[in-house]
Amino acid sequence: MTDITYPTELTNGLSRDDIIARLKERLDDARFEHCLRVEKTSRKLAKRFDEDIDRAGLAGLLHDYAKQIPVTEYRQVIQNEGFDQALLAYGRGIWHGMVGVWFIEHEVGITDPLVLQAIERHTTGAPTMTPLDEITFVADFIEPARKLDGEVAARKAAETSLSDATLIELQNTLTYLVSTNKVVYPQTLLTYNALIRQTN
Repeated sequence: MTDITYPTELTNGLSRDDIIARLKERLDDARFEHCLRVEKTSRKLAKRFDEDIDRAGLAGLLHDYAKQIPVTEYRQVIQNEGFDQALLAYGRGIWHGMVGVWFIEHEVGITDPLVLQAIERHTTGAPTMTPLDEITFVADFIEPARKLDGEVAARKAAETSLSDATLIELQNTLTYLVSTNKVVYPQTLLTYNALIRQTN
């Protein structure tokens, strides 16, 4: 049980229980529980940094809504709904943020642009991330079940700076992608470069 509620104007009239039910239709138990932890972590970060707690929580709750949608469904949406066709060269690791918002709008009915932007950017980042974007990005990485060294370091950094935590996450992501011979999505590099320029 939880005492979290969201303003109906933010959820287009849906209750949190309604949203939970739709999440459970799309996710397995492990992924669903991860979303609940990210929701709590997002709300905690938003309170810490004086940002919109409800928008942060809702973005955290829904950030992986589309994580397990079949590849065939994704390809159809990318091909038919006006997305950059270059996205077809990637996979669900990228798609569940950038394309996942299409499913959230159409299946859940969430249309708040700030919430959708935070979800869209949580897989790749963006060179001009807002604090809400960074909260969703970081909360996904530092939620309590994350135990790797980089995740622990980002959690510590997030006690005082969202940007520092975001940079640690990006460094870890890029290191992993390079070390495993994975293609890096261009926007992730642009995000990293932008943060480096800000810190320097």
